[in-house]
Amino acid sequence: MNLLSSIGQFFALETLDARLCPARDPARHKAIVAKAHPVVRWNTWEFKFYMVVFIVVVPMMFKTAMNALNETNANYSKFLLLLSDGWMFGRKVDNSDIQYLFLRDNFWLIWGLLVGHTVLRRVVSALGMKKRTTFDLMFGLVFFFALHGVNTIRIMLHVVVMYYLARRLKNGSHARLALWTYGVFTLFFNEKFKLVPFHVAFLDEGAFKGIVLRWEVFYNISLLRILSYNLDYLEKREQAPAKPVKVPDNLDDRERLVAPFPLAQYNFENYMAYLLYAPLFIAGPIITFNDYLYQSNYFQSPTTKDLKRIVTYGARLLFCVLVMEFILHFMYVVAVSKTKAWDGDTPFELSMLGLFNLNVIWLKLLIPWRLFRLWSLIDGIDPPENMIRCMDNNYSVVGFWRAWHRSYNRWVIRYIYVPLGGGSSGWLTRIGNSLVVFSFVAVWHDIELKLLMWGWLIVLFLLPEILATIAFHKYLSQPWARYVCSIGAVANIWMMLIANLYGFCLGEEGTLALFAAITGSWEGLCYLFLYSMTLFVGTQVMFELRECEKRRGVDVKC
Repeated sequence: MNLLSSIGQFFALETLDARLCPARDPARHKAIVAKAHPVVRWNTWEFKFYMVVFIVVVPMMFKTAMNALNETNANYSKFLLLLSDGWMFGRKVDNSDIQYLFLRDNFWLIWGLLVGHTVLRRVVSALGMKKRTTFDLMFGLVFFFALHGVNTIRIMLHVVVMYYLARRLKNGSHARLALWTYGVFTLFFNEKFKLVPFHVAFLDEGAFKGIVLRWEVFYNISLLRILSYNLDYLEKREQAPAKPVKVPDNLDDRERLVAPFPLAQYNFENYMAYLLYAPLFIAGPIITFNDYLYQSNYFQSPTTKDLKRIVTYGARLLFCVLVMEFILHFMYVVAVSKTKAWDGDTPFELSMLGLFNLNVIWLKLLIPWRLFRLWSLIDGIDPPENMIRCMDNNYSVVGFWRAWHRSYNRWVIRYIYVPLGGGSSGWLTRIGNSLVVFSFVAVWHDIELKLLMWGWLIVLFLLPEILATIAFHKYLSQPWARYVCSIGAVANIWMMLIANLYGFCLGEEGTLALFAAITGSWEGLCYLFLYSMTLFVGTQVMFELRECEKRRGVDVKC
């Protein structure tokens, strides 16, 4: 029992991020616990049956995926050329995903950089440089140039333009409109003119172009920091008190967003130090300017001094890396998707191709985010955790987007959703605001019509859940309510699968092939029914997991 308890604690939400620990406020903690169902259902016959379903179905899913997506499949020759020599049990490895290829091939280099940065920070601090932002700026400039070389000029153009837009436009509304307009414009501008020469001989011919040639991809994450700094500055400029206010110690993550800094702290040096903060520069997680400044120059988060928590977090990262390596060595999902090598696959095999492909997408984002967050924690800055739920532990469209890329979600809520009015003005406003949010999210990811359609699909799929939640809320205390909720949750999962398979995985051709395979035969329809029933069981387990969290005083609303 102690072993199970230790495993449960290792994989608990609280292990990932101190922000997810039980509420510190006694009244709020009591209110969360009161919302939990009083009966623990794990020992009931119903949930014992669900556990049997898990024991049978989950291994079957892995076996089917491994049979359909490796050398035993008739389509193996179509994707063989995309495979490389692996290190696990003499097998080939699918290293064909461009994004993960960069991280996987440079994994130990990044670890070396982490150690070097940490040691250098300690040395210069011991020598008398106590101001963290000064070190961040100096190291960041070198790191910035090493990554992008002469292309840093292109990025700095946008950095400086947006800095002066916020300062020269005295009307706050006009400044915000100009910042957002120019910020979105830069995404299109960079895509169109990323390779346009400088027309200066020494810059175009022999200049160092940096380790990462695709500077425009990394710019996208920088844009969020540029906007955060300038929007925080405008908010502070409008609220600047007449006399100085002492910045209090030990503010929580929400209070840090509006910490009462002097306006003088919003200077160009702190701006650049924030933009170029090395641990979070490449991919985040995203931390707002106010939060970064507070943790850098005012009060260090206690989490960054908790060695046990940081080591456990590192162990969670290692576990995820090994899971990713297992999938890449035994299920060649990316190579199959790239070559469309699914001829003759059954509906079950096609759906496992889609499901495990989505898991690879989840892991290829989770691993760098956790690696860079680990670096940041070791360095003394505590950014939000980006992935707080396993991809397969989601049943709500709204909840899914709260748990996936969580720091980005919080950024979007703070700088787009809330300023537009949030959901306080009714469900129609909520849908309209969500449409704006997901349109920006799609364009921010890539200038591609497919992703814009994906963003609109997500909003369309939000509508049934929002309406059902409003209509059904008064019945939630009924004993039959969780079964009806499971039916809605199964429909939600299917919609999320379709949207994400279309947008990020199989594309139009693969999604249509899966749809045709499921609906085109009696076997496919039977599979649809059985898979939906399995999802029903899964959602019941998800519901109970969240009830357990509430009994501990944890409610992350996803």
